[in-house]
Order: sequence, then C-alpha cells, then structure tokens
Amino acid sequence: MKEEGNSKMEKIVSLCKRRGFVFQGSEIYGGLKGTWDHGPLGVALNNNIKREWWKLFVDSREDMYGLDAAIIMNAKTWDVSGHTGSGFCDPLVEDSETGERFRADHLLKDHGIDAEGMLLEEIDGIIAEKGIKSPKGNTLSPARQFNLMFESRIGATAGDEGKVYLRPETAQGIFVNFKNVVDAMSPKMPFGIAQIGKAFRNEIAPREFLFRVREFEQMEIEYFVKEEHWEEEYEKLRKDIQVWHKHLGLRDENIREYEVPDNDLAHYSKRTIDFEYNYPGKGFDELAGFAYRTDHDLKSHMEASGVSQEYIEPDGSRYIPHVLEPSFGIGRAITAVLCEAYTEDEMGGDTRTYLKLPAHLAPYRAAVSPLLKNKPQLVEKAREVFTMLKKEFGNIAWDDNGNVGKRYRRQDEIGTPACIVIDFDTLGDEKPEHKDTVTVRDRDTGEQERFKIEDLVAKLSE
Repeated sequence: MKEEGNSKMEKIVSLCKRRGFVFQGSEIYGGLKGTWDHGPLGVALNNNIKREWWKLFVDSREDMYGLDAAIIMNAKTWDVSGHTGSGFCDPLVEDSETGERFRADHLLKDHGIDAEGMLLEEIDGIIAEKGIKSPKGNTLSPARQFNLMFESRIGATAGDEGKVYLRPETAQGIFVNFKNVVDAMSPKMPFGIAQIGKAFRNEIAPREFLFRVREFEQMEIEYFVKEEHWEEEYEKLRKDIQVWHKHLGLRDENIREYEVPDNDLAHYSKRTIDFEYNYPGKGFDELAGFAYRTDHDLKSHMEASGVSQEYIEPDGSRYIPHVLEPSFGIGRAITAVLCEAYTEDEMGGDTRTYLKLPAHLAPYRAAVSPLLKNKPQLVEKAREVFTMLKKEFGNIAWDDNGNVGKRYRRQDEIGTPACIVIDFDTLGDEKPEHKDTVTVRDRDTGEQERFKIEDLVAKLSE
C-alpha cells in the first residue's frame, strides 16, 4: 500500500509541474531545497483556498477581525515567545564524511524508533547502540540542538543590536497587536484575530513536496476567551474546523483527530488536537493544529514590555484573556486537496486522469471553446460566451488548443468542472431549435447536455 501511495504522490507532483500548479524553486539553477513556486494554476488554487477560509472564519462571523502583521519584528518578540531557546530547535546530526545535516529524530523514525521528547544524550545512545549511519553509510556526529529561525540583520547596525529574524509563525504578530485591536475596534469577549501570511523555518531536512518546507503560508486565528469559558468555545471552534475540512472536499475517512498527549504538548499549550490527513504513501500526518495556549503569550509580553494586555469589561473588571489557536498550513491544505481530488478512471477505452476538485476551489470554473478555431463565426460566438462568463465569474478559461477531445483531457487534469463548446448548432444553421444553445460537458461523468446561453450563469452557479 505504501508503494502504491508513493506512486500516486509521484503522479500528483508530476501533474503539478506539467499543468502549472507547482514548480521547484529556482529550478534553472538546480533548485533550492525546501522551496517551491506556485505556477498560474497553483496561484489560483492557493487564492481560492485562502478566500474560502476567510469567508468561513472571518467574513461570515461578527466576532473576527483581520490583521496583516510585519514579517520582520523586534527581536525581543522571539526571546519572550521562547523561539530563541531550545523549545524551537530540532535535533541535528552530521555525516562525518560529507558534512550533510540530518534531523536525528527522522533518522530514528526511519528505523522504527520514536524520538519524540528524547534528550540529546538518549538519541546519541540509541544511534550508538543500533549502529545507525547516515544515508550514505557514514558515521554520525553527536546530536545537537539546531534553532529553526532564519537570522538576518536590519539597517547598518552591526552585532546583536541589528539582529532580527524572519518570523517562524504568524501568531506573535497577533499577540503584540492585541491591545491595538482592542483599542481600535472595542470588541466584545469572546473574539478572534485572524491572519494569513508567510512564515519561515530553516528546516534541517525539508521533504515530502509541500508538506515540510522552509517558506510557507499560514492561515491562523487567535481566539480570545475568558478562562472559565475556554472548553465551551474550544468545542465550537473544533466543529468549525471539521466543517472547513468538509468544505475542502476531504472525506471523513481521510481525516482523524489526534489528541496530543501531555508529555508532547508545546510549552504554552494545555491542550492540542492535531487534525491529520491520510497522505498517500505517508499515512496520517498533521494537516492543521488546534491549541489551547492559555494566557501564556499575552502574560509573557505584558511582563516583558511593561504594557498591559488586560481586557477591561464594561463593568470595569480586568483580566488577561486565554487563547484558542486554530492554525492551518496552506501548503498542507493544497497537498491534501490535490491528493483527495486526484482520480484515475477509464473513459472511451483509455485511462483518464482528472482532478475532482470542488467547484469553489477549482482554478477555472469552466472552459469555453469554439468547436473549430478556424471558423470565424464559431470563434466570434464563443468569445461572446467567454466574455459574458468571465465578467460574471472571473476564473473562466479560453481553450482552443488542439481538438475537442484533447481539450477535455487537459481541462480534466486541471480540475475544470465544466467545458462549454460552441458548435454549429449554436448558430442555428441546421437545427434552428438549438440556436443560442451550447454543449456543456461534465468533468466527472463525461456526460454532455445542451443549455441555453442565457442559462449558463445559473448552471455554473449550482
């Protein structure tokens, strides 16, 4: 089953490049490990996911406020949050011959050993006892902690005074703006602050396509509650996350909730659920996380900055809110959506590949074609239909490349739900009763129906 899953994943990665979803970063120079570029269709899918997430978690609610914080923040932020300490490090070992670096816990996992929570000395002991070597068969250095933040310098200042970091998460930008949002918007408790943005982690061993990368995008909420209400609000948001995964088109059997045990919780968390997806060839692994962060972050920033982070109720009572954090990685969401949508079947005696994407996520809602591109009257009419639908939906494709059969296969592979063909019947030359009607082909079934042009907007809106 694992080999079958790996084969499916390889096919998905190949399709992503061939059809313009995802390219290797800096590919013409040999690439840069852990970086990926979104092509034209990848940008569309990425934007659709972000738009739908924002609609569900922000626009449709009265208790959510948007934020877009800076990527580079005052370095004290990361000292206070704990990111400069050992809590944001991975265990690293080096190949003694080549100098290549590897995550020690990943090497142990490849040998069936769970290194979660192990001390460096314990890792070294197991490597020695089991005789574990590097992937090239060489001995390994002792394990050491490796901080995952990218370090940089700001301005012309030398030394630690000019040291800054690329943010490893979007959450801290929300916490340091908590008071600003409260002062500006006067929100009633409970309420949330949502943000979509880039984050950066210097992964020792980036791998598995978009799953573990060095530059990624997060969709994140910090939801502020009274301490005594956290469990009630936690269950509400938990159900919202379940609704979100259904909205992505992910089947229930491919999603599970993993209750993170107490000994594996992050230092700030009192409870965390990992929502896991069954990735082909990999099995269940994290898709999204949902943590109860208590009042740790706001309290820490208040103590370090001297600026009050208390919320003041209308009756004058004051307290530091507790925080619930649903966190979603867009790259992992895209990977799960593509894995769920990738389908092979037989049509017309041939094997067909298509992406069974939900219409609200598909890069194109529909593709419009003239039956023959060398017939001006067909092209002119097709352009009229295309312009009408483009104005209504925006994401409509024009496709006159190759014969109709090839167009269907191409649009199937990129997940376009419907192909609309303008033929001679549309012009009413031979069948007046078909005048101003078009053929609409369904991606999933391959079935074709005729619809009046005036009904197309309603059809595509279903």
